Amino acid sequence: MEYRFAARMRNAPESFLKKLFAVSSDPSIISFAGGLPDSNLIDVAGIRDSAACVLEEEGREALQYTTTEGYLPLREFIAERYRNRLGIAASAENIRIVNGSQQCLDIIGKIFIEKNDRIGIERPGYLGAIEAFSLYEPVIKSVDMNESGPDMEGFEKLVTDDKIKFFYGIPNFQNPTGRSYSYDARKQIGGIVGGSGSLFYEDDAFGELAFDLKPRMPVNKFAPENVITSGSFSKTVAPGMRIGWIMAPPEIISVFDTAKQAADLHSNFLCQKILDQYLRNNDYDAHLKRVVSVYHDNCMLMQDLLDDMTVAGITHTSPEGGMFMTAGLPKGLSSMKLFEDGIKNGVAVLPGIPFYAGDGGDDMIRLNFSNTSEENIKEGMNRLSEIL
Repeated sequence: MEYRFAARMRNAPESFLKKLFAVSSDPSIISFAGGLPDSNLIDVAGIRDSAACVLEEEGREALQYTTTEGYLPLREFIAERYRNRLGIAASAENIRIVNGSQQCLDIIGKIFIEKNDRIGIERPGYLGAIEAFSLYEPVIKSVDMNESGPDMEGFEKLVTDDKIKFFYGIPNFQNPTGRSYSYDARKQIGGIVGGSGSLFYEDDAFGELAFDLKPRMPVNKFAPENVITSGSFSKTVAPGMRIGWIMAPPEIISVFDTAKQAADLHSNFLCQKILDQYLRNNDYDAHLKRVVSVYHDNCMLMQDLLDDMTVAGITHTSPEGGMFMTAGLPKGLSSMKLFEDGIKNGVAVLPGIPFYAGDGGDDMIRLNFSNTSEENIKEGMNRLSEIL
């Protein structure tokens, strides 16, 4: 049988995420390659109690179909947090619940990208976004990331000259580098896209994981009509619940609803109700403080061990939050070869190549510090040093 797949599948990049999760599930390998939060920090007891309460008090409703928009009290919780924490005039009407913020990537690609449309992304940028958008066959234009955000001259050129449909970026503790946009960069980006025909897609999956617990002003604040913002509870509560959200102007939300309804009718209603119950009956900020404390210590330890390596030419970023950092390799070393040799020797790192829409990335690796104990960080970095 010759299967006649859509032509777009021939142009889709091979998914590295599949390899990632396979490596992460092998207990013999110390993995710095995945993007998992620490399972030990998931509040199983709190979620269990919330689930029991929902099933006991409103089980039949929670196990029924619901609306595409998502559970209204949960959307109101998200909107209220935006208002109180960031001073954004958010409303539940402009927020939709999705199957993890990853679903936003697919639906935004579906409703905005036609073949050969130009879109922008950070260089390096999130591999999951590159994979999701590539299915819709755009021309992906990349802008180099520096210490304070995307190169502003390159970004402005994409908006004014290339007239991109949208630019996808992660201003807070970017995946893969861990870098964050400066306040001035966020304001500049808002000024550039504001009133233009381009959008800024602000992925804020890591915004609650600041080591100093201080909120960073979103780009949304400076150009709300030109910004799509997505967020997720996967990094802060539990990824298995698959609960994220999107916030966007009403015109975009209306079209988004049409596409989402066709895709899945609605996100998991039972998990939405359990999550809402959990958030309202537990101290979410105290939970975040515990999570951030562990991630901060892991990150500092990993940086110190990188600094202590005797291999000349190792560099690294210095995140202020999140779950990732990147390390630059000495000249002549291949990140893909390091990935392959690492697997054979019981340590996994993620090569930089999948984070580039074009060429690049073989001189860097991404390291995850959130899903490993201090003991395993020490042993894993020792193995990595020997391989290098």
